[in-house]
Amino acid sequence: MCIIFFKFDPRPVSKNTYRLILAANRDEFYSRPSKLADFWGNNNEILSGLDMEEGKEGGTWLGISTRGKLAALTNYLQPQLDWQARGRGSCQTRPSRTRAGSTCSPC
Repeated sequence: MCIIFFKFDPRPVSKNTYRLILAANRDEFYSRPSKLADFWGNNNEILSGLDMEEGKEGGTWLGISTRGKLAALTNYLQPQLDWQARGRGSCQTRPSRTRAGSTCSPC
């Protein structure tokens, strides 16, 4: 199960306190290949890991842009997997790149 935890405090009491704390895991398939988090995109504007599964490479499950847009995606397993389905990670990159808020259309 993929899980995302976050705490947002726009006005922290102390200057040593974080405004955003974010923790996430990606544990659907341990052997699924991925790249470590790094900056990428047209101008290196997105920081995220990258899914490298053949046929579904290039998407991400958690990323943040240099403009402050954050995108996260979890999943749930169905009784029967559709191996021809597009990678869910590819949905992630579109909202991170846009200037206005947007959502991912269904894959």
